[in-house]
Amino acid sequence: MAGKKPKQEIVTFKVDSSLLDVLRELPNRSEFIRRAILSSLENVCPLCQGSGVLSPDQKQHWDDFRMDHELTECNECHEVHLVCGHPESGGQ
Repeated sequence: MAGKKPKQEIVTFKVDSSLLDVLRELPNRSEFIRRAILSSLENVCPLCQGSGVLSPDQKQHWDDFRMDHELTECNECHEVHLVCGHPESGGQ
C-alpha cells in the first residue's frame, strides 16, 4: 500500500502539577511535545549523547582533545564554545 503512514505509538510520562497546568493550556499538546522532543534531540551533546556524563574512555578522549583546544566565552552571544589552539590552525 503506497502512501500508508507508519503506525503511531502512544508514550506516557509523569509531570508535576504545575507543568500539567501549563500543558493543559496548549491547543495541541501532542504536537508541542513532539516538536520539543525533536528539537532537543537535534541539540544533544555529541560526546555524552545527552546523558550528561562521560564514560572513563570518553573522558580520556576529551582530556586528550582539550590539550589543543579550550573552552571560551563568545564576546557576542556569551555562549561557551571550543577554540582550537593547535599551532597549525592559527588559533581558529
